[in-house]
Amino acid sequence: METQHNLINNADSVILNINSNISKGIFILCAAFCLTPFASPALALLMGLIFAQFVGHPYPHLNHKATNLLLQVSVVGLGFGMNVHSAMQAGKEGILFTIASITGTLIFGYFMGRWLNIEKKTSYLISSGTAICGGSAIAAISPVIKAEEKQISVAMGCVFVLNSIALFIFPLIGHHLNLSQTQFGLWCAIAIHDTSSVVGAASKYGTHALEVATTVKLTRALWIIPVAFISTFVFKNKSQKISVPYFIGLFLLAMIAKTYIPVVSVISPLLISIAKAGLTLTLFLIGTGLSRKVLYAVGFRPLLQGVVLWVIISAIALFAVIHLA
Repeated sequence: METQHNLINNADSVILNINSNISKGIFILCAAFCLTPFASPALALLMGLIFAQFVGHPYPHLNHKATNLLLQVSVVGLGFGMNVHSAMQAGKEGILFTIASITGTLIFGYFMGRWLNIEKKTSYLISSGTAICGGSAIAAISPVIKAEEKQISVAMGCVFVLNSIALFIFPLIGHHLNLSQTQFGLWCAIAIHDTSSVVGAASKYGTHALEVATTVKLTRALWIIPVAFISTFVFKNKSQKISVPYFIGLFLLAMIAKTYIPVVSVISPLLISIAKAGLTLTLFLIGTGLSRKVLYAVGFRPLLQGVVLWVIISAIALFAVIHLA
């Protein structure tokens, strides 16, 4: 009897190992495909979502760190394709939209969270992620307010679900409304949460849209610092350190190098191609992290808060870029 029981356990172990190896093999093949010219940001994200639902991530404990690192490196790489002077102009055009939208989103998010009776820190993280730069803002602000893992996961899940939708529908809306490259870039930077999805959507629309969107989005990301500082007083956690997004400084250095160093201009097309491939892989990894467990954990009320905030900021930003930009 014991021998039979051991045989069954060994057989189960072999099957699990085979399934695990198959999962790893498919994961590696999909990731490698994302690095080819045939993969687009939207396709990579869709592949990741399908993979998460039907196969399962073989390295879930590494996904968050790998996604953050790859995103930051890719964004710095995109800086080698931008000119300082045009980027400064794009930043000036987006500064008023940025200030107004961040302030309005945080205030409206606070009252909506209270109305829906959502836990205070979860609501604040969703509002901050919507207002500034999605997962990066949540990751920076969560230790400042001493958020628990469940609160962070819910906010992250909510933001990434909406990012996934935005990557597909924003270019369609932009083309339908005949938005210019500048208008679409501004709209993406303001209305889409995460830098990865902003760059993914803008890159499908055009080169200038990508330049405007990336510059305005990273300018917007700097607001992590004052918002995190204010958060220490709101949640009375003055002892917490504020995490500064250092990769934004590297992005600026890359732009300066591209503008003023001739040698860098020669190799910049290669660096940009590598950065775009890295971004496509990043979106695949984000998709693989959105398992059914993550989606179920978000819950209806936090998701409702995220959707309403997102729809409102998207509509107001769209109106602003059409009539004011």
